[in-house]
Amino acid sequence: MPSPKTRTVSFRVPDVPILSSKNYAPLLVILLIIAAFLIGVLVTKVSYLEKNGSNTTATAPTVPSTAGTTPAVGAKVNVSDGHLPIKGAKNAKVHIVEFADLRCPFCQRLFTDTQPQLFKDYVDSGKASFAFRHYAFLGPASTVAANGVECANEQNKFWEMHDYLYKNQPPESDTTMYTTDKLTEIAGTLGMDSSKFKDCLSSNKFQSKVDQDFQDGQKAGVNGTPATFVNGVLISGAVPYAQFKSAIDAALAK
Repeated sequence: MPSPKTRTVSFRVPDVPILSSKNYAPLLVILLIIAAFLIGVLVTKVSYLEKNGSNTTATAPTVPSTAGTTPAVGAKVNVSDGHLPIKGAKNAKVHIVEFADLRCPFCQRLFTDTQPQLFKDYVDSGKASFAFRHYAFLGPASTVAANGVECANEQNKFWEMHDYLYKNQPPESDTTMYTTDKLTEIAGTLGMDSSKFKDCLSSNKFQSKVDQDFQDGQKAGVNGTPATFVNGVLISGAVPYAQFKSAIDAALAK
């Protein structure tokens, strides 16, 4: 029997490309482009946050959906002096009305840096009057503070308590001063009847007046504090004295 023939079968192994730096180059380019884009976005975001976070003339945080519509620049709105005692002459040609939160750090800055000169030049001379109105929107502690000055007003000590709270204002995160006991203690040091003050504050006796001021502020277009109206024209924020001077002089010239 003849020997069976063997059959040789050959297999061809496909060529496998050998990876090299040349093969990786296009991929690396793409990855670098993506990385550069993401870094650019991150840098832009950080820059935006730093810019807005360091804005020292901005107002305090704005009121959410309950805020009124801010009047156009230079527009005049009807704003009354409110119910609290005013500084200066009631029949002055210029009426300055400030809506503020007693815990607002920007309101405190306006009180310290701008208002003393403003009072000296215009209010004390009878050219302008100055009225304070509540816009207590920075939480429950602000409401307590607002009621505190209302109870002080009941004993004819409104400005004394108002000034004390600004001169001794703690950081916004510290609310320990705004309690019935602490404010009653302060009232006593300012010459008030402590027992009467405590009963007033504990009962929220003047909450309706605090609420009314807030509502009037909304109607006038207030959406942050301090919001100061010079004969009905809004000046928003803790702006320099020169801006108030310009607005008051213009009102006096009319």
